[in-house]
Amino acid sequence: MAVKVGLVGLRGIGLQHVRAHKADELSDLVAVCDVVKERADKTAEEFGVKAYYTMQDMLREEPQLEMIDVTTGGYENGSWHYEPAMEAIEAGKAVLVEKPLSNDVYEAREMVKRANEKKVYLGCNLNHYFTPTAEKAKAYMDSGQIGELVYCLHKMGFNGGDQTYSPNKNSRWNGFPYAHLKAFLSHPFAVMRYFCGDVTHVQAFVNRPGVRRTASDVMLSTVSVNLRFANDCVGVLLSQRGDCNFGLGGWWSLEISGTRGAFCIENCIEKLTFWPSPGTGKAGSPEKMSGGSLDGPEVFNSGIADFGETFPRRIHAFLEDVTNKVPRESLRANGRDALAALEYTWAVMESYENGGAMVRPHPLPTIHGDPASTKD
Repeated sequence: MAVKVGLVGLRGIGLQHVRAHKADELSDLVAVCDVVKERADKTAEEFGVKAYYTMQDMLREEPQLEMIDVTTGGYENGSWHYEPAMEAIEAGKAVLVEKPLSNDVYEAREMVKRANEKKVYLGCNLNHYFTPTAEKAKAYMDSGQIGELVYCLHKMGFNGGDQTYSPNKNSRWNGFPYAHLKAFLSHPFAVMRYFCGDVTHVQAFVNRPGVRRTASDVMLSTVSVNLRFANDCVGVLLSQRGDCNFGLGGWWSLEISGTRGAFCIENCIEKLTFWPSPGTGKAGSPEKMSGGSLDGPEVFNSGIADFGETFPRRIHAFLEDVTNKVPRESLRANGRDALAALEYTWAVMESYENGGAMVRPHPLPTIHGDPASTKD
């Protein structure tokens, strides 16, 4: 049986979710909700579902709903997530929330805590690693072809420069210095954690270029973050919001290297390259001033150039997990995972405010597990 879904928030991202649900055999989209009546009515008519204008009405009139998809936006892209998500959690529904989980880490902690207390699924649309390229990269890791992790380099941003810049006068963005960090860093942090595990140390250098300063734009749009992971792998994250161009790897690139091999994903969903470590005949030699050379590479092109295809893939994974009744701690891209990305974001802001000091992120909630759902 398909999961009966209600969706709240019908701007651009919300409509992408609507289309994904309508195309997925695991989803039965029953109702949509938006505080703007015209928007709700138009979407409901187009997709053949019921329109609502408040969460309370939708939950009361559609008690059969099993899942609520929260795609509201708000200040810093996340200030309108908390209330509808908490209403859905209190109603005992499975909840998928757009990223970031919230624009306030304290609200996010409450959301994760309450979902655990109510024993309901809480997931987040951290869609950047629900891709064929990430799946193949993880297979390289799981088969031992990467070995012990050594470093992780991640670049993610929007190509641009001073000739394309214009101040963002949108009231949900204008005047918020941390808007880019809060709205955007959840994605790269989630990806890095997916491959490399929990982060134990954060050091950040944050700035904005002169063109923004001249325009009195307070958004801190460029950030370089040094990371240490619990497994002693080190990492660097570079993110910017249209202030420059990224070169090799495109607007999104992830390079991870270990003692047996390395891979690089380009443009998120498009391309993966794998390089095995060199044999003894090709290894570098400091004594001989030789950098060495590599075997390979193996190149995988997904054939997908549309980043938008990450949305239905991630939504389908959530529907699969709900349908299969996986243990809540096994839910892919769950609330705790989304909270981790926010904790690292808050550590970035703390480091910046303290002149680039090293910060230990706030600890994540302990995973207790449900004895009724464990199989081992």
